[in-house]
Amino acid sequence: MFHREIKIPDPEQIQAELPVSESIRKIKAERDELVRSVIDGRTNQMLLIVGPCSAHEPAPVLDYIERMGRLNERVKDKLVIVPRIYTNKPRTKGVGYKGMFSQPDPNQKENIYKGIVTIRKLFLDAIEASGLTPADEMLYPDNLNYVEDLLTYIAVGARSSENQEHRLVASGIDVPVGIKNPMSGSIPVMINSVFAAQSRQIFKFQGYQVQTSGNPYAHSILRGAVDRYGNDIPNFHYEFVMQTLEEYEKAHLRNPAVIIDTNHSNSAKQFKQQIRIVEEVMQNRIYSSDFKKIVKGFMIESFIEEGCQKEDLVYGKSITDPCLGWEDTERLILDIAEKV
Repeated sequence: MFHREIKIPDPEQIQAELPVSESIRKIKAERDELVRSVIDGRTNQMLLIVGPCSAHEPAPVLDYIERMGRLNERVKDKLVIVPRIYTNKPRTKGVGYKGMFSQPDPNQKENIYKGIVTIRKLFLDAIEASGLTPADEMLYPDNLNYVEDLLTYIAVGARSSENQEHRLVASGIDVPVGIKNPMSGSIPVMINSVFAAQSRQIFKFQGYQVQTSGNPYAHSILRGAVDRYGNDIPNFHYEFVMQTLEEYEKAHLRNPAVIIDTNHSNSAKQFKQQIRIVEEVMQNRIYSSDFKKIVKGFMIESFIEEGCQKEDLVYGKSITDPCLGWEDTERLILDIAEKV
């Protein structure tokens, strides 16, 4: 049985309360086109979606992104950095901390209206502070309109990649959408999701019958797999990437592109392994022109302090999956830029 608790305003009302300035609108348009140019191959720059596993508190996230904005100035000729500000947290068991969208204060009860206002303000403040537009995960497609006008990159998670609604909504988004391989690791299933997102669709969405033109910038994210015994199976190695390229060619998809998620099942959540994974992938880009052509970048989990904590006691430390600390992140990004 459902019990109505809080009336959530329409997206238009929230956008009116927290509007987008002309300067931010201009930044977003420029950043959107820059990320598109990586996915479709107009530039040889690599894409880095980098930031905390989940953004649980505005102050350290803004601190982190201000640092990233300064670092971006040093590498912007080689890299396109998109701050990862993930405000929804998928839960395997359906319970626990679900992200800032639901819980703007992780120590208090869910308040979705407050969460929406908090994340929209966080996105606006982050863009103002860094000149970088963020990425977020589309966990709940119906909520996308509250923040879509501020995002330059949208991800579909492993648990959602086989979901029909996520595929259909992705087809109507005008910025690049990265679709992760499902938890099973099936590359054909992932490619089917990309195919659906790149195709024209007609469906019911937010009270309307809508028609989309397809999203040519929908692409794959390899995040590793989990077998039926709970073992992690990495899929960032050369053979998996080349299999993905073959599947792209069979499906005749536009703009073949792969982003390597360096954490999750690729690292077995051993956050320091992200450094080694990046090094192997960069070596494979040197070894194979085909590998280099399809691997467009990385998704890296990183925050101010390394590791994670169960309670929000340490400033800038993840309360969900463990992350690289800032010093390692800075060194890693500079190293990637040297090797592009």
